Amino acid sequence: MESEPFGLIRVDEVLQALDAGEIIEEYPEDKPYSSCLILGRTLAGRPIHVVCAPVSTDRRLIVITTYQPDPERWEADFKQRKRL
Repeated sequence: MESEPFGLIRVDEVLQALDAGEIIEEYPEDKPYSSCLILGRTLAGRPIHVVCAPVSTDRRLIVITTYQPDPERWEADFKQRKRL
């Protein structure tokens, strides 16, 4: 199991990020469900990216992965990848 480079992300942090988050990328061609990348922040201000697939017909959200964006790879607002 790989470790999270910026520290463990707790379930409550993911929920906080989703609660106040915004969709910054959409992946409509993903299978079996379209997915998206959400940027949200925890109550402590920690930025979290959540890749998820909303399944409206089942009223559920499938969380695919979560991570804290690396400032070396993302712009300061964590909404766009840096051009390397």
